[in-house]
Amino acid sequence: MRRTSKTALALVAATAAALVASAAPAGAINTYNATPAPERTEVGALVAMWDDDENPATPDRVDWVCSGTMVDANTFLTAAHCTDPASWPPGVRFYVSLAQDVQAALDAANAAHPGDPAAVAQAVGVEGVAHTEPGYPGPASDARDIAVVEVPAAAIAARWSFTPAALPTAGQLDQLGSRALDGTAFVVVGYGTEEAQRLPGGHVHPGGGVRMKAPEGFNALNKAWLRLDMHAQHGNGGACYGDSGGPNFAVLGGRLVLVATTITGDVPCYSTNVAYRTDTPTARTFLAQFVALP
Repeated sequence: MRRTSKTALALVAATAAALVASAAPAGAINTYNATPAPERTEVGALVAMWDDDENPATPDRVDWVCSGTMVDANTFLTAAHCTDPASWPPGVRFYVSLAQDVQAALDAANAAHPGDPAAVAQAVGVEGVAHTEPGYPGPASDARDIAVVEVPAAAIAARWSFTPAALPTAGQLDQLGSRALDGTAFVVVGYGTEEAQRLPGGHVHPGGGVRMKAPEGFNALNKAWLRLDMHAQHGNGGACYGDSGGPNFAVLGGRLVLVATTITGDVPCYSTNVAYRTDTPTARTFLAQFVALP
């Protein structure tokens, strides 16, 4: 189940249509073992403006849909399933916001600019150009689920201060191996909804729209995937819907390295975060077109 925002499930993750999320803003990531992440200023929300009813007489919709990370002065790393043109109506426009609480920013912008989605989008984020990995969707072994949004460096710097995330060297996770990864600290960051709650109407995923972080533990390493433990009883937290494209950092050499991006996991968001590695040949070939790699 892709970790795409509840606000775009019908467009970008139709298989999740049965999971109805609450509209009330609250914390992102899972509620257990999670804390706010105001210091992670390089992590942002992907905001989209699109026609959601095929009626040109009604305003377009503006909402946050995924998470992501600035990896240089003008490159926002996210997931391909968040930007894939085949999943969006024609004319969709993407914006990057580095606000700690993007839902509050949207609420304020909607109040200030009722019926003017373009003004809302501009108030909340900086417009950019999306580049989706052309091989997406690939096979299960390497789905090529990676994308970037290029934004004007001066425009993003004028609104938010941040230090771009560090990317790994080629094959760095393979070189570390499972034993070293077992002892490595991991941190997931994103704006997504909370784990499933059982209510009278069934499972719901409340919240979302606030930048949060949680610890994770190593589970397994595959060709293109890093699987991370997010069980509460292990002291971990994890990702949920809306965290797609957001970073999974490993603490390597005393610094945070963005080794994978959230893509999928278990449906109720209780146990496993499946993240797309950024140190593989496929990911690095794509990223090298936009950012200088270590």
